[in-house]
Amino acid sequence: MEYFAAPLQNLIEEFEKLPGIGSKTAQRLAFYVLNQPVEKAEKFAHAIVHAKKSLCYCKECQNLSDKEVCNICDNPGRDKSVICVMESPKDVLQMERTNEFKGVYHVLHGAISPMDNIGPDDIRIKELVARVTSGEVQEVIMATNPNLEGETTAMYISKLLKPFGVKVTRIAHGVPVGGELEFADEVTLSKAMQWRVEL
Repeated sequence: MEYFAAPLQNLIEEFEKLPGIGSKTAQRLAFYVLNQPVEKAEKFAHAIVHAKKSLCYCKECQNLSDKEVCNICDNPGRDKSVICVMESPKDVLQMERTNEFKGVYHVLHGAISPMDNIGPDDIRIKELVARVTSGEVQEVIMATNPNLEGETTAMYISKLLKPFGVKVTRIAHGVPVGGELEFADEVTLSKAMQWRVEL
């Protein structure tokens, strides 16, 4: 039995396709959109279509951009000798919020995952190697996720870049700031001990 009119049901189903959105949240989002004035709904729809049509990948770092070269790569104040490798554009945004990193990025758009049939050729590793062979890069920081896929990807890229004489480092992992040791798992505590620093 259909509870909603077909257009509303269709809208709910489209929201349900979004990651992390369940049935109840999809219904709330659909009703929220429907309660907005037509102009706001059209503005929302236009923003989605415009983003989809106008965004591309930066030819240097593979991050999302509305130009051939993104604002970070185009910034003369960034240190192009240091590349921070991330799995997704969302990770770049998170790192930029820290205001700590002054180098440039390389976005892989995924991680090596044999279980999901994702190999080295399915992510942007070739483009990273091409950047390193230019000779300008001195350090590559692996900032992939601290899970099996992220570690596998970091190790693969590290071995791949070794012949070029570039320094390859890994971001530290361990107990989060504000966290309590009693809630940390063994792997997290092990990494925290392994990557300890002198005070």
